[in-house]
Amino acid sequence: MIKEKLVIIKEANLANNCPECFNQDLNLSFYQKHTYDRFFHKTTAKVSNKLVCNKCKSNIYPVSWTQDIERMFNYYEKTVVPEQKSSKPTVFFYVLLLFLIALVAATIYIFLSGPIEY
Repeated sequence: MIKEKLVIIKEANLANNCPECFNQDLNLSFYQKHTYDRFFHKTTAKVSNKLVCNKCKSNIYPVSWTQDIERMFNYYEKTVVPEQKSSKPTVFFYVLLLFLIALVAATIYIFLSGPIEY
């Protein structure tokens, strides 16, 4: 079963007005998607963001952004440096690989040693 996790890359507090409650306490977060399964841990290139007002706890979607919020978002978007897209094997993968190599080696050894005499 594949598990997905959004890892925070960067967080910033903005002093812009919230379009909902007009408070000046916004939090902008950038996330990178990571997937985990039995054999591999993958880091994807997908970066997402979320803008939340800390006072009214509402998500602020790009439709309701003001020009000031958009300008600050563009600035912080340029400063985000995500991890490179990668795929790393897990310990379970290496254990399974060593087991298969040992199984093949044992089969070849038994085959080459000839018939067993009683």
